[in-house]
Amino acid sequence: MSTDLITLREKLIAAAYEAGAAIMAVYAGDFATDRKADKSPVTAADVAAEKLILAALADCAPAIPVVAEEQAAAEGLPQQVGRRFFLVDPLDGTKEFIARNGEFTVNIALIEDGKPVLGVVYVPALDEMYAGCGNAATRRCGGNESVIAARSLPAAGAIMAISRSHAARELVKVEELGEHVAGTIVAGSSLKFCRIAEGLADLYPRFGPTMEWDTAAGHAVLLAAGGSVANLDGSPLAYGKPGLRNPHFIARGRRP
Repeated sequence: MSTDLITLREKLIAAAYEAGAAIMAVYAGDFATDRKADKSPVTAADVAAEKLILAALADCAPAIPVVAEEQAAAEGLPQQVGRRFFLVDPLDGTKEFIARNGEFTVNIALIEDGKPVLGVVYVPALDEMYAGCGNAATRRCGGNESVIAARSLPAAGAIMAISRSHAARELVKVEELGEHVAGTIVAGSSLKFCRIAEGLADLYPRFGPTMEWDTAAGHAVLLAAGGSVANLDGSPLAYGKPGLRNPHFIARGRRP
């Protein structure tokens, strides 16, 4: 891992902590829920967190363009993103935020040549910070940092990370693809990637629509932990696609 990426990682972590504090300030009180043009929910927490992250990125990496969810909703997607750019989802799991179940995250990722090379995922309600860069993935909580690694598939079968809203459909479809699922754990937003990265789960299939900012940071953490994210044809999930929409994919832990 280069010194520049290590420095940038710490800057992204600091930005995610700051955004998380803004999110929790809104979370602690009463807040209104609005709807964007695509009917998805948005709150003051989404807006406040993104404003802080954009300011931090402009300060630490002004030459690198940024694609951020709320900015894209207001102004439209960029015509081109280039080979190096940031993807930001300031509050991934707005539905979880509204439901007050704590399973929402702050996602910031750096993309280079279609690959997420650096990513941070912060879970502000749990004060869990995940970071991935190169071959190093870490988890910070309560002032302590530890190295995390995806595990090889257990002989008994995979533990699948699932969302509440798509659980039944995802389980049926992944078994149709020949995966043996021994159990499941429920996790919201990009937390599913992190649960695989730290060896608590082995599989996360997604057969519904996602945008690149939904997955890039968690993908970076999982890659750094030894896992993978692939399209259904086995090719790596790539970034900078036209429209920034992801196809169906499966995230996995370490291959034997």
